Amino acid sequence: MHMQEPDQTGRPLRAYTDPAYRPLCATLAEVRANIDRLDDQIVALLAQRAMYVKDAARFKKDAFQVSAPARQAEVFAKVRALATRHNRGFEGLEDVVDAGYRALVAAFIAVEQKYHDRMTSAEDGNA
Repeated sequence: MHMQEPDQTGRPLRAYTDPAYRPLCATLAEVRANIDRLDDQIVALLAQRAMYVKDAARFKKDAFQVSAPARQAEVFAKVRALATRHNRGFEGLEDVVDAGYRALVAAFIAVEQKYHDRMTSAEDGNA
């Protein structure tokens, strides 16, 4: 069987049975262009979030505080609730958001720990 990428400019090959579903785009190319546009915005927001993570390291005394397990649990619960609030009909969005945030937070913590390890005491005047 020969596998190939779908035709980006062709007509839809499948249809949802849910009468409430409303198509957003006429072609796969249009879908992908919108996903690319959103990815740019999402990454820009992640870059902003990263700088707050970097700043947070200044307020933590050790690796446990960098990891902040209680705060992680709070973030995961909050983003699941946000996914529910913002969901427009994507089954399992809460699970996708939860998995994504768990990966993001783990990666942010790993880098924050590196920043934390390289810092000096605030008494040195470098806060």
